[in-house]
Amino acid sequence: MPANSKSTSNGCGSVEPLAASAAGLAQTTLCITGGAKTRQFTVEIARTSIEQAKGLMFRTELADTAGMIFPFPEPKLASFWMKNTVIPLDIIFIRANGTIESIAENTIPYSTTPVEAGEPVVAVLELRGGLTSELGISAGDKVVWQSK
Repeated sequence: MPANSKSTSNGCGSVEPLAASAAGLAQTTLCITGGAKTRQFTVEIARTSIEQAKGLMFRTELADTAGMIFPFPEPKLASFWMKNTVIPLDIIFIRANGTIESIAENTIPYSTTPVEAGEPVVAVLELRGGLTSELGISAGDKVVWQSK
């Protein structure tokens, strides 16, 4: 499982709770490591079906250090769309071992065309559109966060 209960020196997977987001969602620190680089984000956690259905809909901006994680209780073939989503997003599909399965970059705002994982995943991460390319984040990179 990508989430763990151990604190690390750079705050990735820290067990210290963060304040709720402006939208009222729990937040956690999430890190993506590829090669020698680790990038840290503060992400909202969309746990419930209602939170996951709304996701980042209607948001007009997303900071480069922010995002939203959609954890699933069991691996599944995840499918997302951009209905009512104003800004382009990078949609990152995360395997049970914490590695990135694939990335749908710069998804099209308001599109109802499904964006799907290529295999069962345990979580999906959404970041600002184009950010994964700008930061060099790619399939196979490792994602760590605390989901409790």
